[in-house]
Parts: sequence; C-alpha cells; structure tokens
Amino acid sequence: MPTCSPVSRRLVLSGLAAALLPASALAADDVWPSRPVTMIVPFAAGGSTDVIGRVVAEGLRQELGQPVLVDNRGGAGGTIGTAAIVKAQPDGYTIGMGTASTLAINPAAYKSLGYDVLTGLIPVSNIAAVPNIMTINPAVPATDMKSFVALAKAQPGKLSYASAGIGSVSHLMGEQLKLATGTDIVHVPYRGIGPALNDAVGGQVQVLFDNLPSSLPMVQAGKLRALAVSGPSRVAALPDVPTFTELGLDDLGWMAFFGIVVPEKTPAAVVSKLHAATVKALGHEEVKSRLVAQQAVIVGNTPAEFAAEIRRDLDRMKRAVAAAKIELN
Repeated sequence: MPTCSPVSRRLVLSGLAAALLPASALAADDVWPSRPVTMIVPFAAGGSTDVIGRVVAEGLRQELGQPVLVDNRGGAGGTIGTAAIVKAQPDGYTIGMGTASTLAINPAAYKSLGYDVLTGLIPVSNIAAVPNIMTINPAVPATDMKSFVALAKAQPGKLSYASAGIGSVSHLMGEQLKLATGTDIVHVPYRGIGPALNDAVGGQVQVLFDNLPSSLPMVQAGKLRALAVSGPSRVAALPDVPTFTELGLDDLGWMAFFGIVVPEKTPAAVVSKLHAATVKALGHEEVKSRLVAQQAVIVGNTPAEFAAEIRRDLDRMKRAVAAAKIELN
C-alpha cells in the first residue's frame, strides 16, 4: 500500500479541514467580497443618514473592489431597517448604517423592538458625527445659556421647544436640557424638523434642538440665535458659540453619529477587512470633502471604540427617556 509523506499528509488534512469549514468562514478568509455588498440605510433617501451612507459606500466600492449598493428601508423611526440589518445573513454581504436614533434613542424609548442592538449587531466603525445645536428665536430676551436658564426658571411652563417628533433627537435633547437645568419647558412635537424649524423662526415656539446642518443657515442669517453646540470642540462655522460641555451640560455633549454595523456572527475576518476599508475610504479626498460639507466630523474609530460610544449614548438616552416618561410602541 502506498504511503504519504508527512508533507502530503498535512496537505490532505488541511484540505479536509477547509472542506468542513462553513462557507462564511472561507469567504471571510479568502475571497470576501467576491460579489456586490448591500448597505441597508434605515431611513428614506435624501436624509442625512442616506447622504452620508452613499458617500461612504462609494469610498468602500473603491477599497473593496465591489459595488456597495444602498438599500433604503425607511419607516418607524429607523426600526424597520435596523431590524432588517439584525436579521440579515451574517456573511459580510449585508452591512448597515447605525445612527444615534437607531442605536441609542430607539432602544431607550421603544417598549419592545424585537431585537437588541447591543447583542444583535457588531459595530464596525463610527464614520462621522454631526454636532447638534440649541437655538432660540431672537425675540427671546436671552443672549446666552445662563440668561436663558434664568428666564426659563422665572417663567416655568411659559417657554416651549420644538422637536422633529416624539422620540426624535431633538425631543431627547430638550428633555436632557430640562433634566440638567431643572427647568420646565413645554415640548411641541412636529412631523419632521422642517416645520419645527419654520415655527421656531416664526416665533410660534421659542426654542429648537436640531442637527447643525439644517439650522446653521438660519443662525447665519440671524433668524435664530445659537446658545450651544454639541461635540468635543466648537464648530468652525460658529466660533463664538460654546459647547454644551463648556457650559457644564455634559449629557447634551453627544453628537448625532453615523456608523457602520453588521449582523451578529459576521466573521471576525470580515469585520476586520470592512473596518480597514472604511478607514481607508474616509481618507479619500472626495469622501472627506463631501462629509465636511455636511458639517460632519470624520471619526473612523475601532469597533471597540464605537461599541463603547453606543453604550454610553444609550445610557444617556435611558436617563432622559425615564425622566420624560417616554414610551413608544
């Protein structure tokens, strides 16, 4: 009977071991991606998440050598699309966009989502973060946060703030301010930030919390007065406006983040390759310029760092949701 040399025997055993590996592991180690990748964006086309997702998808296409197709799954505040990401095949061919709304606010505010963002998803990288901003109508007799808080305390229940709707970023920021300053400001929810912004400019409501890009033109035109912005440093476009952290309001210092997540059980090799490609894509000049045009701060951190950010923001939102007694179904 013929015998195999030690080298031949090792090759045979290696081949058998490879044959027994699941297809996802082989794809992760050897050929991923060998076909187009789908990026689920849990909001409708045209919004900030969609715009940022498409910018990064193009950068990823160049780095991965495969098309990255954007699939908008809007509805129910981002919960429909996020559920689709959680339930997707964990093979690296479905990735998703995760935001402050879908990964922190929704889990804190909804009674039941049917999924757990902390265990059902693997964070890959925080792509970019957009500062939030608090503005007031110029008719309000306050020039800074100190005088505004004094005014609000002197007139409990008389001032109102507009939001994009119950459970939105702007709603949670308003509740966080009330909690941090001990003020009583009435919440007026709208169906979207557009009408909320219009009524803040018109003076029907006195205060507005918003992502920076949509409110910035109104501040620059003098139609709204900025009191504070979120983030680790002041915004270049508004150098005289302090951050919430500078004002001692740390719980409002978070920014609206936009990151990449994948379903749990996605192979570690895929996560590693996707993370590396994301960081490289964020270094492309066109990607950087288009993100900066959205007033975004480019991040590109590690999976562990992004996971820590999600947990921290989720804890913040849980405190605000509990204080405001918010519960969404």
